Amino acid sequence: MYGISVAADLVGMGVQNLRLYEARGLLEPERTNGGTRRYSANDLDRLRRIGDLLEAGLNLAGISMVLDLEGENASLREEKEVPPWPPTTTINRSRKPTGSSRNSPPAPQ
Repeated sequence: MYGISVAADLVGMGVQNLRLYEARGLLEPERTNGGTRRYSANDLDRLRRIGDLLEAGLNLAGISMVLDLEGENASLREEKEVPPWPPTTTINRSRKPTGSSRNSPPAPQ
């Protein structure tokens, strides 16, 4: 966990930017009982992603949409990886000859 100034230095952003991103709902760092922001490694990754998207030309509203969609995508991928029920077992049912003349030529009369 990092304080705001250390987190800002680690990601190469200004402290005011981190406060702005929080105000815009792009990030939600934990807080101590006294209200001091504490940034986790995941928060730093998210800040780096925000920086990448800013460099790509997106505004904060666009970044918010991208981050929301990425989060939904990750959730869907997790759901897909965990089957909702146990997998079924495959039963090998080999066909036994039944004496049926279905596929055999007709008998001479």
